[in-house]
Amino acid sequence: MKNANAKRTDFDASKYIFELGVLDKKDVIWIAFKYDFLLKESLKAHLKARWHPTLGKWHVPDLAKNRNLCGLPPKYFGTGLYLEVYEANRDAMDRYVQQLVLSGYSDNTIKTYCQEFLQLLKLLKSYLVDDLTTEKLRSYFLYCIQKLKLSENLIHSRINAVKFYFEKVLKHERMFLDVPRPKKPSLLPKAISAQDIKKMLATIQNLKHSLMLRLCYGMGLRVSEIVNIKVVDIDSGRMQVLVHHGKGKKDRYVVLPESVLPDLRSYYLAFKPAEFLFEGQSGGQYSVRSVQKVFETAMKKAKIKKKVGVHSLRHSYATHLIEQGTDIRFVQELLGHKSIKTTMIYTHLSDNTKQKIKSPLDNL
Repeated sequence: MKNANAKRTDFDASKYIFELGVLDKKDVIWIAFKYDFLLKESLKAHLKARWHPTLGKWHVPDLAKNRNLCGLPPKYFGTGLYLEVYEANRDAMDRYVQQLVLSGYSDNTIKTYCQEFLQLLKLLKSYLVDDLTTEKLRSYFLYCIQKLKLSENLIHSRINAVKFYFEKVLKHERMFLDVPRPKKPSLLPKAISAQDIKKMLATIQNLKHSLMLRLCYGMGLRVSEIVNIKVVDIDSGRMQVLVHHGKGKKDRYVVLPESVLPDLRSYYLAFKPAEFLFEGQSGGQYSVRSVQKVFETAMKKAKIKKKVGVHSLRHSYATHLIEQGTDIRFVQELLGHKSIKTTMIYTHLSDNTKQKIKSPLDNL
């Protein structure tokens, strides 16, 4: 562990020039420096940089841990998509990101907004986004609904992203009063039965993978929260885990399941995570996509046909808590919901009284 930490602190990013780019359709960080043998060796040791003989450049994957070492800002959107935006609108994109950061939005919200706003800029080509009128914006959202067939939720997300630019960057406060929003469908969250969760978890042989999913379910965590847990956040004495900056940038405590404690200690001794509880093979935070893949693989092995994602473990946690009689206010606090109305939706999934109602058809 000491050597790994030394590597992270000994790298002097000021000796290099970094540039974002794309190689073989993947985002990369290009690295240039005045040749020096020690600089080259440091680059290979800390970043595992590779040399591209044709282009004559060093490069590394554009990952969060590499950006951190290089002193680059967080990655809010793909470089490839940004390069598809015409030069005329790139300044607008830069101002957009700056305003989101200054406004204190979470990284996840910034990423979502940037992805949606970039789709508009890409479509505009050389037409200036600042010149769009309310009528043109209405036409654009109609195009998203009729031609792109985007869902109601995605349309709302895209409207919010574009609205932010015109109202917060350009200060056109009343521009969106005449832009209608499609009605969102009232969908119930999808939960998995306790039997199926037990069956799914039994298929996982890898200790790290098993702990990830058990903690997602056992503490009702979002996938972004499970990868953000740090070793120092775990208090085994009080059997609590501190969840930093959950949705809405809120901190909260969740209950650490007693059943995972022996495996958690074994895992720590075996893997010796340096900072985050779950880290990738080369260090740094475990990726959200990797957790999703672990869940998908386990569900497939367990032969559970239900079409759900890893977030369903959080839904199941809430549903099962209510089924076992936990007070709805405690469930709200554990989930980190701002409004009790959000938590109340789980009562629709867990009303045991309703399940006992007999249909009149059965009396015929």
